[in-house]
Amino acid sequence: MELVPLRKEFAQAMAEGGPHDDEVNRLTGTHQTYSLADYEAYVERTLNDPNRYTRAITEDGKYLGEVVLTINPHNRSAGMRIALWDGFGKGCGTLAIRHVLDHAFKERNLHRVDLEVYDFNERAIHVYKKLGFREEGRLRDALLWDGVFHDAIVMSILSTDNI
Repeated sequence: MELVPLRKEFAQAMAEGGPHDDEVNRLTGTHQTYSLADYEAYVERTLNDPNRYTRAITEDGKYLGEVVLTINPHNRSAGMRIALWDGFGKGCGTLAIRHVLDHAFKERNLHRVDLEVYDFNERAIHVYKKLGFREEGRLRDALLWDGVFHDAIVMSILSTDNI
């Protein structure tokens, strides 16, 4: 597995999706569908945003997903998100998150990284806790999926946490 800067040529792979599209949409709470043009515009915005740190997760040159920090330099904080279309159970997510946490705390001198995860995503919650994230609270009934409401769990990790 390699983490590389997001590149324009990855837009095609993003648009094509992967073998777990339905599951990825559920885990990320994504109801919309996106076109190739949408993904191309997203990559362009990302490449030109100094307060966004995005790494494509690849294996043998194949796009598997991405991990993103949206940085608030004034508060020395960032929101983090990760999406994997393929590569589940291989440790790709864990390695990618470790990388962005190192970048956040060592390279960008941030103090806080936070995220939201839906309560049914036990695999991700396990990984986040293993990496040192702590639960801060819940956004009750934040996601309506297939007629059922789900909580979003807010988690964070601080530069001062023993990780």
